[in-house]
Amino acid sequence: MRMEGCLFCQIAAGDIPSHWVYEDDALLAFLDIAPVREGHSLIIPKAHHRHFDDLPADLAARIIQLGQRLARTMKPMFGVARVGFLFTGNDVDHAHGHVIPMREKDDLTSRRYIAEEVVTYRNPPQPPRDEMARVASALRDALRGPV
Repeated sequence: MRMEGCLFCQIAAGDIPSHWVYEDDALLAFLDIAPVREGHSLIIPKAHHRHFDDLPADLAARIIQLGQRLARTMKPMFGVARVGFLFTGNDVDHAHGHVIPMREKDDLTSRRYIAEEVVTYRNPPQPPRDEMARVASALRDALRGPV
């Protein structure tokens, strides 16, 4: 299944070149053209799914497993202690995971997207315990039901 005009569908079909790092029947991993760090890779399903929560569970699992394999490869290759993995979907409306060798604590937020030279952070306030309990209970209940 391919979506007309989707950049990642075009990359998956080979219509747009990429620096791919892995390919199988359902997945393609390639280097991000605007990397946060060297080695920053994207993992996409070849079939079009708009968001990560639209992915069939087995396909999402395959993406995460590939992300783990890439992470184990990236650590020694780039000399990092950790590699981050996340689904964002900010720029392209096609589910994709980012696998990023992390040099700095905030590489996943990325300072590179922030215009200011100096960025300060603070811990957000902790919600009251009863509010946290309510939200946790609601999430648990929702996960027990059909999704």
